[in-house]
Amino acid sequence: MGATQSSVGDSIVVAQAKSVGPREAAEEISRQLAFLDLAMIIVFVSPFYHPATFIEELTCRIPDTPIFGCTTAGELAPGGWEEDSVVAMGFSAEDFIIAARPFPDLSTFRVDHGRSVCSELHQDFTRLTEERDCGEEAFGFLFIDGMCQREEAVMSAIYTSLEDIPVVGGSAGDGLRFDKSWIFYGGKAHSDAAILILIKTRLPFRLFKCDHFEPTSIKMVVTEADIERRIVKEINAEPAAIEYSRAVGIRDTKLDSLSFAAHPVLVRVGGSYYARSIQRMDPDGSLRFFCAIDEGMVLTIAQVRNPIDATNDIFERLIDDLGGVSIFIGFECVLRRLAVEQHQLSREMSELYRRNNVIGFQTYGEQYRSMHVNQTLTGVAIGRRRAAP
Repeated sequence: MGATQSSVGDSIVVAQAKSVGPREAAEEISRQLAFLDLAMIIVFVSPFYHPATFIEELTCRIPDTPIFGCTTAGELAPGGWEEDSVVAMGFSAEDFIIAARPFPDLSTFRVDHGRSVCSELHQDFTRLTEERDCGEEAFGFLFIDGMCQREEAVMSAIYTSLEDIPVVGGSAGDGLRFDKSWIFYGGKAHSDAAILILIKTRLPFRLFKCDHFEPTSIKMVVTEADIERRIVKEINAEPAAIEYSRAVGIRDTKLDSLSFAAHPVLVRVGGSYYARSIQRMDPDGSLRFFCAIDEGMVLTIAQVRNPIDATNDIFERLIDDLGGVSIFIGFECVLRRLAVEQHQLSREMSELYRRNNVIGFQTYGEQYRSMHVNQTLTGVAIGRRRAAP
């Protein structure tokens, strides 16, 4: 089964495949995108498909267009929330100029090296965009291995090197297995890697971040942690799982993905609160986080508001601001999905996304400007091509 949907007067064409195998899925996507004049294709691929086979097959079929993307923990498709599928976006060469650089070997990533890669990319991008008039404004996408635990270091390097170009993105997923995730560039699937894509367009756009939490007065302090591995061992000088359970009001024997999705903790940065999600409880009662943590960090228990209302409010504001939105390219935390499912609001959220043309994937973490965050929906809203005067 495949479905095509054109948006922004064909500035971005969306294709979807829900076929049995990676070759069939690649064939389905290429059939929908191969004959278009595209600056790039971005693909979000369920780990249901063999990642290396899929990307090699698709690259063989569309050899002259750069293809980027990653594996997912779920897809945001033309019909709403999806699983076991491939979603692709073709960006028209008329409306978009792109330049990209990979970051391989993230396990040995150094911020100074990251900065020099970003500076080279920025120079390339500046040269390309000087040659063609494609509007004033630019933004970036970052897709990064969701198991690498290097998101903060990479975001730090990017933020200090591309000050005027804001970046959004997502950490690649592996369903709910948390084993291995993959990034696509150069016709291959890579783990322990990231790809940064800079994009200039004449279309109006806005970056956005949406969550549905408000801080409560309940605070906890991280008193012992393995910072490198994002593991919290003690909170308030008590075993982490026991103290967290007590603070949120659940029995520690019941801690699982659903508990963590329903009871996130927040960290205050620069006057705003950001979610810090817990991935799992280890056998010793430690808590393993999706985001960087530190000893002395103050965690605030979150209060949850209706996620449908919170998301709809953001969409309406962006539509109003841009005078109409043709596509929301979105990166949504898998824990956000689990929390919505727990509240039995999946159908409503999926319908809200379908109605607003939200295309993207479910992540192991989201990037927004300088931050790596969790349990949010981040992305870019792209408006319609303005008519010539």
